Amino acid sequence: MRGPRHGLARVLSKRGLCSRSEAERLVRAGRVRLEGRVVRDPEHPVDAVAARIAIDGAEPVAALPRYLMLNKPRGLVTTARDERGRDTVYRCFDGAELGWIAPVGRLDKASEGLLLFSNDPQWAARITDPATGPVKTYHVQVDRIPDAAILAALQRGADVDGEHLRAESAHLLRSGEKNAWLEISLDEGRNRHIRRLLAAFDIGVLRLVRVAIGPLALGELPKGQWRELRAEEIAALGGSCAVRRSARPVRGRCG
Repeated sequence: MRGPRHGLARVLSKRGLCSRSEAERLVRAGRVRLEGRVVRDPEHPVDAVAARIAIDGAEPVAALPRYLMLNKPRGLVTTARDERGRDTVYRCFDGAELGWIAPVGRLDKASEGLLLFSNDPQWAARITDPATGPVKTYHVQVDRIPDAAILAALQRGADVDGEHLRAESAHLLRSGEKNAWLEISLDEGRNRHIRRLLAAFDIGVLRLVRVAIGPLALGELPKGQWRELRAEEIAALGGSCAVRRSARPVRGRCG
């Protein structure tokens, strides 16, 4: 069966074999053969379905689709490798032998909570698409007690560094004498979106925890642990043609 034609690096990524950047590196290094010959151009057009591709002399078998959720601890960066030597979210999967998986979206180093991983780039793209992706919900501890006018203003938004940042919704969960917890939902996620939006109203963030992505809630998953998503969770988030078994028990711990 013939399929659409895409660049070689993109096809390797779409087959769930590695990230797009890793695929580009492999191709440029001469480690990828297409129909028996070395191709060094990551954008070389190939049939996404029928192309016979080998890496280091062996034809890789398409990986079993994986869809995972992690309760990310504070202090880990969301990247595979960090040039500054900081601990990354991948330490939470040490010893799990999951093959290549990539974060679906990001949480900054100081943020915590629900972070998805997958080796299915098409599913991941549906989750992160700002036009059609699911709403993300956060619980945010702040250094003051916002009144109703401030909460309404967060939903109208503010212009910050040339971007208009706004919350889809903002509600007061509870408050103490000097600080409060807010529930803030976003229908798109820009770099440090919530922190920058709140700073525009002179509100500082003490803690930021993502508690849900669309209908998928973090629930009681312990901090630093992960589990596979159930079939109905995968479908509810972004759909998938893969047939999945029931979720594995909670695995791994870090942080």
